[in-house]
Amino acid sequence: MTQRPAVLIMQRHLAPLTGFLESSYDVYRFWEHPPVEAERDIQALIVAGEFPLDTALIERLPALKLIACFTSGYDGIDVDWCRARGLPVTHAPAVNHEDVADHAIGLILASRRRLVEGDRTLRSGGWTPESRLITPSLKGARLGIVGMGLIGQAIAERARPLRMAVDWWGPRPKDVEWPRADSLLALARQSDILVVACKADDDNRGLIDADVLAALGPSGLLVNVARGSLVDEDALISALKGGTLGAAALDVYEDEPTDPDRWAGVPNTVLTPHTAGATTESVQGMLMLLMQNLAALFADQPLVSPVTD
Repeated sequence: MTQRPAVLIMQRHLAPLTGFLESSYDVYRFWEHPPVEAERDIQALIVAGEFPLDTALIERLPALKLIACFTSGYDGIDVDWCRARGLPVTHAPAVNHEDVADHAIGLILASRRRLVEGDRTLRSGGWTPESRLITPSLKGARLGIVGMGLIGQAIAERARPLRMAVDWWGPRPKDVEWPRADSLLALARQSDILVVACKADDDNRGLIDADVLAALGPSGLLVNVARGSLVDEDALISALKGGTLGAAALDVYEDEPTDPDRWAGVPNTVLTPHTAGATTESVQGMLMLLMQNLAALFADQPLVSPVTD
C-alpha cells in the first residue's frame, strides 16, 4: 500500500478537484491511464453521478472502500450492486436544487419570451419597427412539474410570484400544497409548460415519450433540468420539427456532451450545456461534502452523506 490513501478521479471535467485532494491523497486520473499497479492501492472512486460506472472496473480494485459521487444525482451507479458487495456510495444532496430551480425558470423565460431569438435579431440588424416580437406572458400560464422533490418544490415556489398556476405529477402522492394530476398524460394535456424535475432511474427511462409530447401540444414548452435519459430525444426532435410540440428548453441530454449537429435545424429550442446546478456556491458545497466523506472514511467515522435509498 502507498503511505497515503489513493483515490481515482473518473471523469475529466472533475480534474479541478485534483488540487484540493493532493494535499491528503495520492490522486490518479482515469483518463490518464494510471499504472496497473495502482489498482491495488485505490481506495475511493470520485465520480460524476450521471455517467455510467463500469462494475468491471470496480471489481479490479481490491482495496476499494468508497464510491464518492461529487454530484447530487447518482443514476449512473448501480447502488444495489455496490451495497450487495458492502461498498458504500456517497453523494451531495440538498446542495444545488435552488440553483437548478433558478435555471429552470431562466429556461422558461428564455423560451417563452424568446430572449435568445431577440438577442440574435438585434445583433444581426433585424430589429425594425415592423419586427417587434410579441410573446405570451407568464401570467396565468399553467406549469406542470414532473417530480415534486426538492427541485420540483423550488420551481413551484418560484412560479408563485410569476403568477403561474402549478400542478404536478409523480408516481407517489406527497404532502405538498400543489395539486397532483391523475397521470403524466393528464398533466401534459393541462399544461402550457412541462418541467421535468424528477430523479432518473432504469424504470423511468424515456418517461417523456411521443404520447406525452403530443399531449403537451403545438403550443407547449418542454423544459428538462433533470436527466436526458428521461426524455425520448428522437421523439422530441421529431415533434419539434413536425410542429406537434411548440418548443423545448434543455439543460440535459441523452448523450453528453451532446452532438451539436443533432440540433442543427431543430426549431424553437434553447439549449444549455448541463450547467443548471453549476454555480460557484453549489460547487463549493459539493466539494465540502466530498472532502468530509473522504475524511470520515479514512478516519473510520460514519459517512456524512451516504446514499440510503
